[in-house]
Amino acid sequence: MAIIFNMKILNNILKEHRSIFSQLKGVENLEEQYRKEIIDSVDALREIEAVNILKGVPVEEINTYKGESRVKTLRDNGFSTVADLYNAAIYKIASVRGISDESAYEIKQISIKMFEKSIKEVKVRLNIDNKSSATAYLVKSIAKYKHGLNYIKRCQEIISENSDKINSAMNDVSIARSILRWLFSPKDKKHKAQEAYDFLNDLVTGEYASNVKDLMNKINSVKTFSSERAWNEFEEDSISFFKILEDVYPGLLGTDDLVYGLPEELAEEVKEESLFSEGLRCSLRRYQEWGVKYILRQERVLLGDEMGLGKTIQAIASMVSLKNTGATHFVVVCPASVIENWCREIRKHSTLSVIKVHGRERMRALDLWIENGGVAVTTYETSVHFELDDSFKFCMLVADEAHYIKNHSARRSQNVKSIARHAERMLFMTGTALENRVNEMIELIKILQPDIVRNMDCVISLSEASEFRKKIAPVYYRRKREEVLTELPELIENEEWCVMGEEEEEVYESCLFSKHFMTVRRLSWNIEDIRNSSKAKRMLEIIKEAESEGRKVIVFSFFLEVINKISVLLGDRCLGPINGSIPPQMRQEIIDEFDKAEAGTVLLSQIQAGGTGLNIQSASVVILCEPQLKPSIESQAISRAYRMGQTRNVLVYRLLCENTIDKSIMDLLERKQLEFDEFADKSEAASKNFEIDEKTFGNIIKEEIDRINRKKREKQKLPV
Repeated sequence: MAIIFNMKILNNILKEHRSIFSQLKGVENLEEQYRKEIIDSVDALREIEAVNILKGVPVEEINTYKGESRVKTLRDNGFSTVADLYNAAIYKIASVRGISDESAYEIKQISIKMFEKSIKEVKVRLNIDNKSSATAYLVKSIAKYKHGLNYIKRCQEIISENSDKINSAMNDVSIARSILRWLFSPKDKKHKAQEAYDFLNDLVTGEYASNVKDLMNKINSVKTFSSERAWNEFEEDSISFFKILEDVYPGLLGTDDLVYGLPEELAEEVKEESLFSEGLRCSLRRYQEWGVKYILRQERVLLGDEMGLGKTIQAIASMVSLKNTGATHFVVVCPASVIENWCREIRKHSTLSVIKVHGRERMRALDLWIENGGVAVTTYETSVHFELDDSFKFCMLVADEAHYIKNHSARRSQNVKSIARHAERMLFMTGTALENRVNEMIELIKILQPDIVRNMDCVISLSEASEFRKKIAPVYYRRKREEVLTELPELIENEEWCVMGEEEEEVYESCLFSKHFMTVRRLSWNIEDIRNSSKAKRMLEIIKEAESEGRKVIVFSFFLEVINKISVLLGDRCLGPINGSIPPQMRQEIIDEFDKAEAGTVLLSQIQAGGTGLNIQSASVVILCEPQLKPSIESQAISRAYRMGQTRNVLVYRLLCENTIDKSIMDLLERKQLEFDEFADKSEAASKNFEIDEKTFGNIIKEEIDRINRKKREKQKLPV
């Protein structure tokens, strides 16, 4: 068999393959380099912060460690703070008249001890409004790791997919590199050599080499990652940045308790649990991953994480993981006020299919869920219709706001117990602290793990004792924010989609067709008895949960009539309202009273009056009664609480009704926000275009009237 390929070309092909393989292998150490860069930048940032702490410590404090030092002499010579001593060389301190070399060394060591103590207290805080060169370097290091890690994994995949085949081909073609070996090789080896040559040549001239080259270019581009791009990505998805920080530098953003308070034996079991996240569309913080593993490992649990820590996300992630291991059916039972929210959150954060079992079509929806699977989301009241065959089993029952079923004799409690008989796993969730309501906790645990209740009678009276907490650890898990997070307070925004009742719908449609547009904007609030308002019900639930967590609340509305109605509904538990007719002095007096008030107190304000010029850091929950046509007004109102001096994460709740102008307004504002983000730096008019003008609002009303008319015509066509 004749050689039909050129020896020089063959050598070049082999050389190219060795070069490609060398490049791919050379990436192996990059991950460790990226991690080291993050660690080094964290350490540098912490050192800077520790020195800043010492800048606020007067030089006289060294006497706490050294008795009477000549601190006046030190101060007179420019050493006014401990930071000055820490930054100075020993010879510089010793050059001060009256300070001996031995004393200078001792003073320097004291400053080092004070620095080491300070650095232990430093927690890394990243904030887009407080950018420094040190924080920028850290954010850039995290961004490089985030992008680089994906490229490194792809390199590893390419090696895994091709190395054996390439090595085998290079071995087969080696006989062609020697004339003698070729002449004395059997025909089949020559044939294999020819095939190997063609294979190797196709790789270096085709997609394989092109992909590797592209990958190497991307890896090189990571080295020149800009701070501006890193900050932009941080602003868009800070969770993924904090997650990387937690993974690379454990304990940095939270406590040093890496098992979040669980007993050692249980923690080891949770640690070994696997989480399969394919199909999850969001990043999980480390404490959230731990919570999901706890849910999966324990199977029947009560998750009591504090408000704002993402219980819903943990529930969704648990269902995603179970689906990836073969589960098909899930049920979520929740108050009617949050049913839309659950459906939206599941769709937004996962690829799980969702079906709402509620309203007139509930039985058809239930049949579809039984047949096709997915997540059935229903209410405590509607759950009575879940009549399932004895043999039917589904994977997990999630009960949100589980304190709704604390009364075991109540109808909704019985409904949930009936469904629970078909559930292989159960997850009850409540943001209400139950430690001090032991009887309520026991009722819920009885449903989940009755054996635990039977074995804890002797310690129930010791609800604050470590023995009690150890007993309930396998079934009840609650983390407080300060226990798991220490970075700057976050602004956590929630869209609370409510479902209107018949009375609300009738009033809403009447206002629409009467062209009372401002009345239309007050939808749900403008019914005769506000206690029947779906928005009011959700507002009361949020206020109650806020009270249980020691939070205070601000309620904003554009409409004075709405604020006045809420004032009557809340009675003594609210202050204000603040409106345009209240003079500035009286406004401040109201806020001063609010600052001193107990948790659960509500401050009422018209959004135009309370949205500017006030500092209300004592509130950490903001409720917006309706979407605003001028987002700038809404932003200013939120910033009354979310500003310098705020020590808690600020939770913002927008009360909205599905299938109303609320949805149309929010959709339009979202589109305008995208346009604004794109053009804000290029056009001074961008901010003006972001607002909804009178003509646009009129178009929204017209489209809504047309939608309702179509719905009525379609309803009339339905067979009786």
